[in-house]
Amino acid sequence: MILLLGASALVQRELNKQRGDPKLGLTRVAPLENAPPVLAFTTVALGGFRGLIANALWIRANELQNDGKYFEMVQLADWITKLEPTFVQVWIVQAWNMAYNISVKFPDAADRWRWVQRGIELLRDEALRYNPKEALVYRELAWFFQHKMGQNLDDAHNYYKQSWAIAMTNVFGGPKPNFQELLNPTTPEARARAGELRARYKIDPRIMREVDQAYGPLEWRLPEAHAMYWAHVGLKLSKKQDLITLRRVIYQSMQVSVLRGKLVSIDPLVFAPDLDKAERANAAYEKMITEETELKQAVQTAHRNFLRELVYLCYAHGRNPDANRWFSLLKEKYPDMVKPGLTMEQFSLERLEKNIADAGQVRTQAILEGLLRQHYYALALDQDEYADGMDRMAQYLWNFHAQRAALRQNAISLPPIPQMKARILEEILKPDGALPPRLQDRLRTRTGQPPPAPPRQEKAPAVSLP
Repeated sequence: MILLLGASALVQRELNKQRGDPKLGLTRVAPLENAPPVLAFTTVALGGFRGLIANALWIRANELQNDGKYFEMVQLADWITKLEPTFVQVWIVQAWNMAYNISVKFPDAADRWRWVQRGIELLRDEALRYNPKEALVYRELAWFFQHKMGQNLDDAHNYYKQSWAIAMTNVFGGPKPNFQELLNPTTPEARARAGELRARYKIDPRIMREVDQAYGPLEWRLPEAHAMYWAHVGLKLSKKQDLITLRRVIYQSMQVSVLRGKLVSIDPLVFAPDLDKAERANAAYEKMITEETELKQAVQTAHRNFLRELVYLCYAHGRNPDANRWFSLLKEKYPDMVKPGLTMEQFSLERLEKNIADAGQVRTQAILEGLLRQHYYALALDQDEYADGMDRMAQYLWNFHAQRAALRQNAISLPPIPQMKARILEEILKPDGALPPRLQDRLRTRTGQPPPAPPRQEKAPAVSLP
């Protein structure tokens, strides 16, 4: 025993030196900077036992997740992050449970939104504080904006988008950010807004302007712009690994910003394609293809699909010169996507037919009614180009379905387009319709409808005197 103790004493100093080597990452020998007292205590005082306790808690947390006990898991995950703040996977799993698993337990959209926000705040405000160079954290944070808020898989997705748009409008003091004012505020109100952007949302206006100049101008009230912001920050700061996931966030969000990147109205929530961003989006794709060295084919596939949709969208909105230009680029870069001898118009109509080929009568009518509603919303907001595109697409879809129905026996035909338009317009112009009174009045003017009848006043019953 004495000999062994003596031998260990000889190597103990070298072992301590190696344990403190940051390249090995075996032991945290210095406290975290700006850490809360509890976290500073657990990372120093517990020493090597910290990892053992965290492992035991992690095993228990996995068991709770398998049993669907997400609320109990939140507390355990909070303890683990205090024991091991650089354990990235725990931050990601905890935030995911809040935003995805726990939020859907609540039927009320406002309650769901609170849990989605909490998941975002956990990654943005806490995880990045201790892991500022971890690409996985940036990717997950960007994914919450791009997928949870931006997509429509959650029943409350419109509430999320609307709440975020209102919050950003308040921070910017209007629909668009004034970068000069955010960087150099000159009034107390501007200083308060710039301070809130930095302190509450952890957004640097300089980087925000950098992203806007590289990929925009962006609609910063939509979640896709913020997904691109965090992916851009991750690409700048992260270690050189897992960067393809951050690049994918950028080009996917750019695609969405073209397909529905214009926020026409917050109440009601109305989007429209922003085809003016197509040039920047295409440049972003080509830049990503050049920079990517490992999975270049994945980016090229996404670029090919983007060009295909862009041709179809430009044609549907009556922008034939743009559609022809993108069609030529598609044939040049991805010739296998276009049949020989096919014109741009034939290609676009074939794309529309493929989208609706498997739709039955009920689904086709639902798509038609959606197009016609978008047509009237756009008219009310003076988005004439978008309104014409929706009307043209609806008419083509109706004709296509009528031709297919004529070839089938006992096929149910759709109501005529004028009849469907009249019914939908009547629904929209009801006092409790989707549009506020101001836009209803504008729509009546655009469609030649008479003003609403004044409310009837009930006649007071006559009172006979004794």
